Amino acid sequence: MNYFTSDKLRLAYRDEGEGDPILLIHGFASNSFVNWVYPGWSQVLMKSGRRVLAIDNRGHGESDKPHDSAFYSADQMAEDARRLLDHLDLERADIMGYSMGARITAFLAINHPDRVRSAVFGGLGINMIRGMQSSQEIIDALEAPTLADVPDEKGLAYRKFAEATRSDLKALAACMTASRKPISAEHVSGITAPVLVAIGTKDDVSGSGQELADLIPGARALDIPGRDHMVAVGDKVYKAGVLEFLGQRP
Repeated sequence: MNYFTSDKLRLAYRDEGEGDPILLIHGFASNSFVNWVYPGWSQVLMKSGRRVLAIDNRGHGESDKPHDSAFYSADQMAEDARRLLDHLDLERADIMGYSMGARITAFLAINHPDRVRSAVFGGLGINMIRGMQSSQEIIDALEAPTLADVPDEKGLAYRKFAEATRSDLKALAACMTASRKPISAEHVSGITAPVLVAIGTKDDVSGSGQELADLIPGARALDIPGRDHMVAVGDKVYKAGVLEFLGQRP
């Protein structure tokens, strides 16, 4: 792992391969290894001739993990991504985010359009606009003393995933409190980079990918057949669709 400083936090990142750079931004309670290396994304992208960057978001992986929700707005996390590009002297890159990472990618594309060559929103559709429906249940689950104290099914799934990734539960609760605020349709419709929205057909978290794509000029939607929110990230249809999209974008 490599490290850089952003907003006085020490953040970790991966940097492998050569060619056009693509920055990968993982989802909530995950990290760069679980989201991108283990499912094979890093190898697939490097084999296609790309330099693959993958950040551990603040509060995750090997990056610093403050317990104060004031550190975790999606805007702030998008600035971490921008500062990583600055740190590596990269004027712009393709950006792919999954779930929370897609929200961060959207803020980066809105706030710094000159830095985003193209954007892939994986695992987050129209709920980027509508907001997360089960945020408080997930926060409660993360703050519960044990798994046995979590009554909500969706909260329990996130708590189990957080424990499986050996995450800091207090940092994740703080992150969930701040990072899931919706983005306005007006701001999303102003994104100028080429966009692909990729959602599993059994994903009950993200909302419609086509509805989000319809808001963004020129955006495309990709259905990932038979996959839910947790497993779509490693799917071969997702990988093939992204490679095709990257090959066609300007």
